[in-house]
Amino acid sequence: MSITRENFIWHKLHSLTGIVPVGFYMLQHLTLNSFSLAGEKYFDGVIDFFGTLMPKHILLALEIGVIALPLLFHGIYGLFITQRGKWNIQQSKYQYSENAMYTIQRISGMALFLMLILHVWDTTVRSRVGGEELIKFAEWHTKLTSYGYSILMLYMLGVFLASYHLSFGIWNFCIRWGIAISEEKQVLVKKVAVVLCAAFTMLGWAALYGFVKEPNLNGDSKTAVSAPSPAESQESTSI
Repeated sequence: MSITRENFIWHKLHSLTGIVPVGFYMLQHLTLNSFSLAGEKYFDGVIDFFGTLMPKHILLALEIGVIALPLLFHGIYGLFITQRGKWNIQQSKYQYSENAMYTIQRISGMALFLMLILHVWDTTVRSRVGGEELIKFAEWHTKLTSYGYSILMLYMLGVFLASYHLSFGIWNFCIRWGIAISEEKQVLVKKVAVVLCAAFTMLGWAALYGFVKEPNLNGDSKTAVSAPSPAESQESTSI
């Protein structure tokens, strides 16, 4: 196989890994992050649960084999496809919606590749070195509300790009794998992709909102005020 041209098998594998396991993991990741809406106790409970779910070496092997390697392959081969492609969207005869979708798919993929490197470094790598407290609720609240909420805006952009890339990746997957061959089915899958993009984006943004809407959502710091005892009431009256 020549590395100077695209390969049919690798191209199929690239399309498949974008859905399973990468796409599935992204949806699961956003869903678990949305526990932030319920409060610090619930979000941190998710972190603690996965930390005690299985021995750390087994969890690490799964993270590398099931998540990291497929994601790395999908990202690197995606960059190869992008580098081999010819940008023609600026030509009037190619300015149809499907070509625009494909072009934005490639642009979002390049941006996500860089963002994911920073995200993995800031979360997975730092938590392995400095402890899980670095990825818990309090740390996320501090991070997302710092620097004039600029980091929050960056994550909001990343969530949208990831949602677009996955949603229209599903559209591309259905065509490439022969699921949507007819024009009618392709139009239907395209409409589904639009809905999924909006749904995934809202889910991710809701998770981010959960981290920043209040510094403490549990009310753990609120101490209940008990009613004074009869003796205390009598003493207060006498004073």
